[in-house]
Amino acid sequence: MKKLLFSLLTLLSAATAHADEGMWMLYNLPQAVYQQMQTEGYKLPYEQLYKADDAIMKSVVNFSGYCSGVVVSPDGLVFTNHHCGFEAIRSHSTVEHDYMLNGFYAHSFEEELPNKDMFVSFMIDQRDVTDELLAKGINDLPKSKRSHFIDSIQSAMTKEIHKTDSTLRLEIKPFYESNRYYATTYRDFRDLRLVFTIPKSMGKFGGETDNWMWPRQTCDFSVFRIYADPKTNGPADYSKDNVPYRPEHWAKVSMDGYQEGDFSMTMGYPGSTSRYLSSYGIMERYEQNAIRAQVRGVKQEVMKRHMDASEAVRIKYDSKYATSSNYWKNSIGMNKCIDSIGLIREKHQFEQQIQHWLDTNKVYRSALNFQRMERLYNKRMALSKAYMTWMETFRRTDELSRRALFIHNGATPKGKGRRAHYVFADNSEEWDYDTDCETLGTLLKNYRQHTTNPRYLPDFYKTIDTQFGGDCQRYADYLYANSMLMQKGKRIYLNKKKFYKDLGVQFGLDLTTLQADLRDEVAKINDSIEVQERYLCDAKIRMEEDLPHYSDANFTLRMSHGQVKSYNIGGYDSGYFTAAPSIVEKMKKGKQVADYAVEPVMLDLLGTTDFGRYQDEKTKQMQLCFLTNNDITGGNSGSPMFNGKNELIGLAFDGNWDSLSSDIFFDSKLARCIGVDIRYVIFMMDRWGHADRLLKEMNLK
Repeated sequence: MKKLLFSLLTLLSAATAHADEGMWMLYNLPQAVYQQMQTEGYKLPYEQLYKADDAIMKSVVNFSGYCSGVVVSPDGLVFTNHHCGFEAIRSHSTVEHDYMLNGFYAHSFEEELPNKDMFVSFMIDQRDVTDELLAKGINDLPKSKRSHFIDSIQSAMTKEIHKTDSTLRLEIKPFYESNRYYATTYRDFRDLRLVFTIPKSMGKFGGETDNWMWPRQTCDFSVFRIYADPKTNGPADYSKDNVPYRPEHWAKVSMDGYQEGDFSMTMGYPGSTSRYLSSYGIMERYEQNAIRAQVRGVKQEVMKRHMDASEAVRIKYDSKYATSSNYWKNSIGMNKCIDSIGLIREKHQFEQQIQHWLDTNKVYRSALNFQRMERLYNKRMALSKAYMTWMETFRRTDELSRRALFIHNGATPKGKGRRAHYVFADNSEEWDYDTDCETLGTLLKNYRQHTTNPRYLPDFYKTIDTQFGGDCQRYADYLYANSMLMQKGKRIYLNKKKFYKDLGVQFGLDLTTLQADLRDEVAKINDSIEVQERYLCDAKIRMEEDLPHYSDANFTLRMSHGQVKSYNIGGYDSGYFTAAPSIVEKMKKGKQVADYAVEPVMLDLLGTTDFGRYQDEKTKQMQLCFLTNNDITGGNSGSPMFNGKNELIGLAFDGNWDSLSSDIFFDSKLARCIGVDIRYVIFMMDRWGHADRLLKEMNLK
């Protein structure tokens, strides 16, 4: 009887959690979830979310494959976060025209800046194709063949939709740990131009000091515009003849604000979560987090020192440093949360409940075996740690490593036969010789110090010992100065003896060989682990069949509902918003804390008492950022935050430090989404940028 009561209490607890969390697909939104939204304050019928001609999902975009955004005008104006547009802003910046330092505003369509390899995608349709794939035997295939199988089905479906509309793209992805498959149709627009950005001092206010923290005052937004074919209003490659896109629907910007308890909804493209992951998988993630944090900490120290010494280096590395440090801090925070809530222990206890349910259920039968899962994870642990150390040390860390790996993995030579060669394009504007050279030397030394099994040391360490006296920096210096890979405009002939004698080429070959060996060893275990995780997910959903369940995030469009809400930890009440006095207080510390330093004009703008219509009517303050209990993760950056009438009230840009384990466990008491108030955004566009033409375009002037 006690066991039964405990199980019932667990299910009730789970039901409560599901009321507060979730990254829900829209096309098959459970009725129970929509009803919960209504109790929280959503005012519109379901059709206004997904089906109607003016459904709000039609204004939400996938922003360049790594963020989210929202269309806010009839001329295709798009809001996203400043850090999502950061690389575009950086790429247009020079020492003479530093848009990161000074901001940018295009006073006309002609001044808007095109961006290479950037795009936005609109979701058009989604449907369940599980039965079709199961009938063709997808579950009988190993992972290595499953991807090719899905690609072939995807290609056939794409050909079919192209018969009616050639601008569409179809994508099939697994959901619920590959227990279900959905086909999503998109329309991609490839001409995306920078329109407006504030200085980095405000767009990244607080920097790494405040990253993942609350309270926040960051004005994290940038503005782009979608351009289209002038004849069809459809997608087109960049052309000076393209015109602003006329969207089906755009979001209305609300200047009415919010109060604690008001309904809030985020809609965007969350990247990846692992809420169904086993306790053994969480332990593996914990170890990988520790490695990522350690290696990135070493790399960032070198980068930061060089950036502080040179303005030109800072411009080149700002984006790289921000990208690296974001998940450096995330990894530290996630492990802290895993420890503080005893997550691995709690997950293991829940798995025992699932086992009890399986043992007593007379209908459902599963091949789930926790003992086998534990053995498989134990076998993979050393390999996954070695592979993570390899990835963090050599992938996307310095220019020589990039070239050395590329020459053995995907370089397409020019010419044929004995004349086959490769030439690296001059990309010196993207990296700095001294910074990258020291980074490589430092990481080589760190890799050796943290690799105890000699099996996982690349062969070039023998060269370091025999020819360079064990000095990793001397070896790196030699590679940068002498390898043909680093010689500007050098024709690298792939079939000549000196090609393989080049130490840089040998370096890349040794890295590639070790990576391939690690991949092969991991691949022998992966399929078996994935099958057990799939069984675990299925068993959980069947045990809780009376509850709605959402799939883990996989960068498909999701909606999260909730409310504007503060949180309490250790007797500390977070408050649900920040106001202008709090940023002024930090700005005054700019000489002591570099992340709080701003241009004097910003202190004047936010130190005023006259905020006019931007002052909240109820609090009588200029509100900057706010908290909701919406469920977000990486990829949600730039996601629109809507009120109960589908009006835009903010842009999501971060989570809070106390909930960094939310990718694997959502704590409804502590997990919060941090958003920038849309009134703060418009205030900066108006009072700082004087962007009257954009405000008129959004019907705000």
